[in-house]
Amino acid sequence: MEALALRLSHLDSHVEGAIRVLMFYDTLMRRRVDLPALARASAGLAECVTGIRLHGTGRVLRVSPDGREAPAPPPAPSSTTPITLDDEEIGTVWLERPAAPGPLDLDELLLDRLALAAAAVVERYGPARTTMADPALVELAISSDSDEAARARALRLLGFAADLPVRVVAVRSELPLDRVGGLLCPARPVKAALLGDVGVVLATTVDPARLPAGLRAGIGAAESPDRSWRQARTALRFAGPREPVVRYDDLGALALLAEIPRDAVRDNADVAALARLAGSPDELATLDAYCATGSLRRAADLLHLHHSSVARRLEQIGRTLGIALTEPTGLVRARVALAVRRLLDD
Repeated sequence: MEALALRLSHLDSHVEGAIRVLMFYDTLMRRRVDLPALARASAGLAECVTGIRLHGTGRVLRVSPDGREAPAPPPAPSSTTPITLDDEEIGTVWLERPAAPGPLDLDELLLDRLALAAAAVVERYGPARTTMADPALVELAISSDSDEAARARALRLLGFAADLPVRVVAVRSELPLDRVGGLLCPARPVKAALLGDVGVVLATTVDPARLPAGLRAGIGAAESPDRSWRQARTALRFAGPREPVVRYDDLGALALLAEIPRDAVRDNADVAALARLAGSPDELATLDAYCATGSLRRAADLLHLHHSSVARRLEQIGRTLGIALTEPTGLVRARVALAVRRLLDD
């Protein structure tokens, strides 16, 4: 690079300045500086206050040309550039130049190189604060066909520490998957990828209470990612309008229903009888509410109906299905039939 700079030294000062900026950041990267050192060096080169902000952590660095922390409050930046990593914006770099740059303005090039360097530093000293991940790495981490060494390497490349358990969540949602991941695990680390028609979120902690309406999610329980992925897919199959987020732990013996062959489910008399209600959404909703609560009055509260109206509906539904819904055995049959019917719809 030095030889190239020498050969080009006869060119105009703008080209010479651009080469100096490139060489400056190449040197910083070879020295493997951290973010504070990168900010200090950049402020000295730019001869003005220079800032770096990371969205994921909220960390902000503002450094004066003398290498000290810049005083607050900050003025509006004179120029900014996003920091991107894995096609996701993870932060911003900017200059706070008090006057307009001169004719040999190199601010755009300087910020571009600073953004690239900041992304490299975040990735090196990571984990990278991105949510979306390489689907191939995610698949390697959760596949039952992966050996433990390959799985450990994939998790390490995804930014997960070896001593932390990783939970897997299977998601179907119209929301962007990176947003779902950020909501599930706001404290990070979290990674997400789309495999087929199912979103996969890997996280060290999961907070399903933060999830918005309009999605379906199954949460695995095991600490091993491959087992947790199988559990998450099973739990997702049980998710429905009334219970959109299902934890595998909460399924208990119901998880065994997912192992029943589909043909056996279709041939079952109780499941087949539910097809007779397919044209009556109100009756299906009534049966679902009653099975979920086990009580006429609580089902009526959910449906915003009088309990006598719910009782009349259930009597008619019972005749259609050939099941005595008010008897304990009949209620169990209806609950199981509804659960396995949902598995068929998956």
